[in-house]
Amino acid sequence: MRTVIRNGRIVTAVDDYNADILIEDGRVAMIAKSIDFEADKVIDAKGRLVIPGGIDPHTHMELPFGGTFASDTFETGTRAAAHGGTTTIIDFAVQGKGESLNQALDNWHAKAEGKTSVDYGFHLICTDLPDERLPELKSLINQGVSSFKLFMAYPGVFLVDDGTIYNAMRVAGDAGGLICMHAENGVIINQIIKHALAEGKTAPKYHALTRPTLAEAEGVHRAIAIAEMADSPVYIVHLSCDDALQEVTRARDKGIPAYAETCPQYLFLDYSVYEKPDFEGAKWVMTPPIREKHNQDKLWRGLQYNDLQVISTDHCPFCFKDQKQLGRDDFTKIPNGGPGVEHRMSLVYNGGVVGGRISVNRFVEITSTNAAKIFGLFPRKGTIAVGSDADIVIFDPNEEQTISAKSHHMNVDYSCYEGVTVRGVTKTVLSRGELVIEEGNYVGKAGHGQFLKRGLFNSPRG
Repeated sequence: MRTVIRNGRIVTAVDDYNADILIEDGRVAMIAKSIDFEADKVIDAKGRLVIPGGIDPHTHMELPFGGTFASDTFETGTRAAAHGGTTTIIDFAVQGKGESLNQALDNWHAKAEGKTSVDYGFHLICTDLPDERLPELKSLINQGVSSFKLFMAYPGVFLVDDGTIYNAMRVAGDAGGLICMHAENGVIINQIIKHALAEGKTAPKYHALTRPTLAEAEGVHRAIAIAEMADSPVYIVHLSCDDALQEVTRARDKGIPAYAETCPQYLFLDYSVYEKPDFEGAKWVMTPPIREKHNQDKLWRGLQYNDLQVISTDHCPFCFKDQKQLGRDDFTKIPNGGPGVEHRMSLVYNGGVVGGRISVNRFVEITSTNAAKIFGLFPRKGTIAVGSDADIVIFDPNEEQTISAKSHHMNVDYSCYEGVTVRGVTKTVLSRGELVIEEGNYVGKAGHGQFLKRGLFNSPRG
């Protein structure tokens, strides 16, 4: 199969030029000012951006949580991701108590294999990591799972102690792996929650009010300090506030290899969503919670100055009409998470490039290239270059779209951004050279996506 993309404006993290692209056998075979070869498929990208497929390194398809499961399967979730211009996800396999790390990985392979529309990898959430299990980290790195997530939150479910975090960082870091940290002081948060419930404070807004920004900042500070003692890099997931960002910035100013992601919900939404009447605030119950509006400018500054390297989604949807209702009388029982994988690229382009906050190159860097580098996928993914996978998005920078649950493709009954109009829309998507989205229509198939064996941690610029 030979495909030519003509007349497009190719934008990568470092390039911006007009050229044609020849795709053969799923890879970029040639980039030239003009390509006149005979092709099976010719795509005219005139007036549009031609960018690397987006990489979302933080999704939770089919995640068990709070007595239910995330409503997107690997089939529905990756189809929605493709609609939004994301051609690679890295999801989280979860280790149950008493389970080996390899068993946990096998369980998630069974969930995803043969079902995805785009390529996928796994991080592994470690919940039970005694000394005798530590060698399994190296074994998994050799299997292409080179990053692991540990929690400072959710005592009794996900939380591990500081000694376990240190040991995991030491072993994984020495082998070229990376520890991803959910950094909140969950022990203190649980005490705050107890006091709130005792006072009859059960509404959704108390999910946010019982998880202060200082609890996140303390967790980030501690995670970075442990990583420094373990001589290991660290990656902070879903950073939500200025207090936490200051800890990352201070560490990076000292030369410590600390990296962090934020998410669209923290860039575009604010605490006021929790004040909506009649339990509607439950739609935005996620962890960390949506913060006060003043944090947004600080997070954008972090993206501008590279103290934040990645925008992920933490996509973990639960339907409002039934699943979120589990916590109608007690906010602690509302399943934590919200949908977002479909609209990440458009939201960031609109808020960042159209909004004058970042360049179009930086847009590509924080939605694709940096994730590819940090998580061992570059240059196979995250760029448009000869030899790279032909994961390519043809993106209309001028078209507008209004986000709505009525038109989105995620398997959930609401949108966190209902009624928001964005400029910048994914039109056509190729995954390893095969059309998945053509002029906004899904033409792919479940099972096209392949499991990605990732390489070792690789520091991006800065």
